[in-house]
Amino acid sequence: MTKNPSRRDFSAAALATIAASTLPAPYVWAAEKKYDAGASDTEIKIGQTVPHSGPGSLYGVLGRVGEAYFQMQNEKGGINGRKIKFLTMDDAYSAPKCVEATRRLVEQEEVLALYGSLGTAPQTAVHKYLNSKGVPQLLLNTGASKWNNPKEFKWTMAGLPLYPTEARILARHVIAVKPNAKIGILYQNDDFGRDFLGPFKKVLADAGGTAQVIMEQTYDLTEPTVDSQLINLSKSGADVFYNISTGKASSQSIRKVAELGWKPLQLLSAGSTGRSILNAAGLENATGIVAIRYNKEVGLPKWEKDPDVMAFEELRKKYTPAIDPDNTIAFAGYGQAVTMGEILRRCGDELTRANVLKQASTLAGFHSPYFLDGVNYSYTPENYTPMKTLFISTFTGKDWDISDKPMSE
Repeated sequence: MTKNPSRRDFSAAALATIAASTLPAPYVWAAEKKYDAGASDTEIKIGQTVPHSGPGSLYGVLGRVGEAYFQMQNEKGGINGRKIKFLTMDDAYSAPKCVEATRRLVEQEEVLALYGSLGTAPQTAVHKYLNSKGVPQLLLNTGASKWNNPKEFKWTMAGLPLYPTEARILARHVIAVKPNAKIGILYQNDDFGRDFLGPFKKVLADAGGTAQVIMEQTYDLTEPTVDSQLINLSKSGADVFYNISTGKASSQSIRKVAELGWKPLQLLSAGSTGRSILNAAGLENATGIVAIRYNKEVGLPKWEKDPDVMAFEELRKKYTPAIDPDNTIAFAGYGQAVTMGEILRRCGDELTRANVLKQASTLAGFHSPYFLDGVNYSYTPENYTPMKTLFISTFTGKDWDISDKPMSE
């Protein structure tokens, strides 16, 4: 918000001008402070929308951890001497509520930027609005391919591996381990499913080998089961099953494959590898499933001495003890808060929306504490793919056995 300058402000400006004009050129190097809405000498205001209520409320922890992280930073003096005011608002995973909350953040609270908001459908509802306003929409918790469009929507950047990136790496893995694969695919009949399907098939086609898709089956979210699709796939002769499903359909399909006695190499989208889905399927039925991995997990012995996990645990115990120590969603929120803090730190005294975007889009090489070693952000101004290198992993029945070397798309 613009304020009328005081006499003191005019005096300070005049002195600065005189000093600059009297110093030799090499000494006139200090950058002028620049601010957009949401930033000042003392404060930076940022926002987010996530479901703090409703069926997606388990993701509200992303906001609570963000609040804790920035509180900790403020107690240490803030970022570049400025306190962070972080506003995490409830959108209940509803597009209309997301629109309402986002407009409030931009028009009433006047945040400098938004980061870490959740969900393809809610964020699509505010995609054009935020770009028309020139407000950064960063580190989105969705991997839809539409977020990689810097020419038309330069203010929007995903924070998760893009679904096509994941699909291409899975395809390369199939070619490497089963070059003569006969592949059956189940996919969700929407943009999510097609984001995984097209790039996977293109890698197979470009490879020019004998690995091929021999059957595709689709399902709609409204269908009560996917049993008939799995029966068809099991009879097709496929020895690889690419499972592009979500939620209950993932659990049902994993369980049905076991019931049918079908023994293909199973590929599963990373978003469907959560413990709740695998538990519902039966961990023994999920044994041998292959998926990509890019992050560490809290609450597991193999990570408990990791410095980044230990730092998160220290934050959790002090500021959010009600959050379970094995909540990997909370750890993901911590990693994104650290990343957003790094973007603001790199902005220095030029806290404009354009510079926030510039720093975010040149973050290539930055390693989030949430990431496995060997995985870094890969953003460039021309390509908003968040990361291009991921790890193949195999479920053992208890945990994910992560490969020694990462794969690139």
